[in-house]
Amino acid sequence: MRKTKTLIQLQFTIDSPLQLRGHQSVRTTFKLSERCIDALGILAVQLGIKQKTLFDHLVDDVHVLKTIAKEFDSMALSDRRVAKTYVISRRTLENLELISSKYNTPRDALVELSIERILPLIEHEKAKHVQRTEITEKLTEQLRQISKLLLEAESELGEDDQVVQEMYNILRTSDVSLRRIRAFLEKGKKIEQF
Repeated sequence: MRKTKTLIQLQFTIDSPLQLRGHQSVRTTFKLSERCIDALGILAVQLGIKQKTLFDHLVDDVHVLKTIAKEFDSMALSDRRVAKTYVISRRTLENLELISSKYNTPRDALVELSIERILPLIEHEKAKHVQRTEITEKLTEQLRQISKLLLEAESELGEDDQVVQEMYNILRTSDVSLRRIRAFLEKGKKIEQF
């Protein structure tokens, strides 16, 4: 009988199922300010990641949650709040519940103040969005100039000329890329009003 070699060997410890369980997704509702709800959504789009990933990253750090909970009395929250359901990891929810009960701090406040930490990053992304828009306008103008040059080359060299054909290829490729750039900018437009 021939023995087969195993290339990958998985080893589970007693803690492994608990760690895997911590990665399970759960739905939970928080009452947050519209500004925080918008901030989370806008930054997720700008960074090209899921809201769950960003949310878990912001709220999963127990040390930061403890710091926020300890300083909560001196922090003011907005009165107007909206109920919003998020999908987060079970571990993130358990950390929130633990810190909330240990420091007698509302869970919603912990989340809101955690999200407030990303506001400087949103301002940075907003500035980059403006720069991207300006660069895209310059790129559009450059492509218009190339298009004019192509028409000139076509009239002087003929449509079948190899250089003219390569110029067509440049414009075709550039047009596809420019459409993708504009689609990316369109998705990020919400940041302009933030």
